Amino acid sequence: MQPIVALGCGLVGEYVIHRLADDGHVVTAVDLRIPSSLKQRTDIFSIEQDAMQYVGSLSDPTIVINMLPGRIGHSIREPLVRGGHRIVDLAFTEEDPQTLDELAKEHKATMIWDIGIAPGLSNMLLAQAQRELGHLDEVSIHVGGNPIEPDEEWSYMAPFSPSDVIEEYTRPARIVRDGNIVTVPALTERHRIEVEGTEGMDAFLTDGLRSVLTTIDASNMAEYTVRWPQHVDRWLAEGNSTPEETLLKAWKFDESRPEFTWMKVRCEANDNFKEWTVVDYGRDGNGSMARTTGLVTYALASLFATKGPTHCGLEHGIYSPELLNESTLAYVLDIFRKHGVSVS
Repeated sequence: MQPIVALGCGLVGEYVIHRLADDGHVVTAVDLRIPSSLKQRTDIFSIEQDAMQYVGSLSDPTIVINMLPGRIGHSIREPLVRGGHRIVDLAFTEEDPQTLDELAKEHKATMIWDIGIAPGLSNMLLAQAQRELGHLDEVSIHVGGNPIEPDEEWSYMAPFSPSDVIEEYTRPARIVRDGNIVTVPALTERHRIEVEGTEGMDAFLTDGLRSVLTTIDASNMAEYTVRWPQHVDRWLAEGNSTPEETLLKAWKFDESRPEFTWMKVRCEANDNFKEWTVVDYGRDGNGSMARTTGLVTYALASLFATKGPTHCGLEHGIYSPELLNESTLAYVLDIFRKHGVSVS
């Protein structure tokens, strides 16, 4: 197995690094602050350093997982590509990594980006539906990580960078309508949706389709974020006027509070359809969004380290998740089931 460098040790990063080390991978964790759970392991190299400085010190191409927050995650992509590294990228950014494709080919680098649950696994499922059904008439993705019960405050806590959540609510959403890509305000098309174990939650448009806007052949396609109605009401009433620092504190993830992640991907073509539902309530002290996001990242990093990107159908260049081959999707779904994530 080839060694792995993991940039970013937030909730998801910490989970991914533990899983890789549990499998016997040699992992170097790099962040300005390394969680104590990683420092305590003698089989993980912990380096508290600026990620950009560390990447600049790498002399040979290696496998790198980019799990830095979106606002800084994009800035490190070009140095990684120029270094000829094999990159599993989870940094959710507005910038399009595909602009680095020619540079990646020139420097013999390979990057798979948006490799979480949605985007990520959702992209792979859309590609599978298209392999089986051909042109898709209607595509909808509903996804959210939330507390099991609402509260009197925000009825939400952020399992990843809260700043990325704020961008999710403010960035215009790109969707497909009648075969055309159109842009609409985020949080529009709000509607009630049935979610198992609840009396119903609210869903609204966000800019989660990204690469599949042009790679998946569909007449109508949209992604919706799922939240408690109380959360949506409060955001619409005061979210834009609330200082970001206040929101970061209010949405701080509470590991002691029960939460769950739920995703439904539905694809229709003529009289046929494919539908997947993914549900997780966390396990062994690990939150559901860290697990469902992190297991996809972990699976790809593990494949890169043991079998190489070509096993996943990737050559040199920049790739989005729907371009992974069918066997990689099967591997990811098997990883989910082995770790107790429900996929039906």
